Amino acid sequence: METNLLTQLFLPLALFIIMLGMGLTLKPNDFRNVILFPKAVGVGLALKLLFIPVLTFGMLYIFPLDPELAVGFVLLAACPGGATTNLITHLAKGDVALSITLTAIASIITVFTIPLMVDFGMLQFMGESQKIELPLLKTIGQILAITVVPVFVGMVIHGKYPKLSQKAERPVKILSAVFLVLIIAAVLIKERANLGEFFAKAGPLSLFLNLSGMLFSYYITMAITKNKAQALALGVEVGIVNGTLGIAIAAGILQNSVMTIPSAIYSIIMFPSVMLLVYMGNRKPVLS
Repeated sequence: METNLLTQLFLPLALFIIMLGMGLTLKPNDFRNVILFPKAVGVGLALKLLFIPVLTFGMLYIFPLDPELAVGFVLLAACPGGATTNLITHLAKGDVALSITLTAIASIITVFTIPLMVDFGMLQFMGESQKIELPLLKTIGQILAITVVPVFVGMVIHGKYPKLSQKAERPVKILSAVFLVLIIAAVLIKERANLGEFFAKAGPLSLFLNLSGMLFSYYITMAITKNKAQALALGVEVGIVNGTLGIAIAAGILQNSVMTIPSAIYSIIMFPSVMLLVYMGNRKPVLS
């Protein structure tokens, strides 16, 4: 797949469909759920917007990577939860309403935090001489166009045509999964000459961030809320990242294929490992 075709047509279309699918599952009431789960939502947003970025920067300082890979990880850490978090939360017997609420709120907040974090990451790891220009307002507008707009369209369809929304939900989810696989395959094929080196460098950190996000979020939420369903929801929300958005921003806005690698590798690693939470949610308590 040619780079121009991937970044200018396929990636935006794929992300639009993925975010549209998320919108088809959302209702305005989902945003009001923050009132019902104030403690859990607050913990989830703190973990997503503060803990994961701080952990990422810390690991990159302790175990330095090539500058472009480091910025790719900063971008990954800044992205919201993936479009499949609600489904996985359901499979793990977690709190789906809380999962949907966090996905929706984080997707809106990160529109504004992603450019700031990536800009800071480029300054820290690439320096002024290598830094890529990232126009703040233009970048926010582009992220809005490929995330919030399709979610809003999906919500409108869900509100006005609930039966159509219900029928379209499953095919759109399947199509989203297919697009995600194709996007990751395209990125890996493009960088196939350096793939072994990239996996060796980015794979361990991807796995560490994935497992840390899931398990730390699960146990800290259990300690605070004493609610296993909420803890499972937060473990999934923080442990699964919208890798497609990371790839789209790296390839389409930053025009840098190396920065797509952390998101692509993370997207491969996170799904098998998140099954740990599904197992934890379905495990029967041991009778004493």
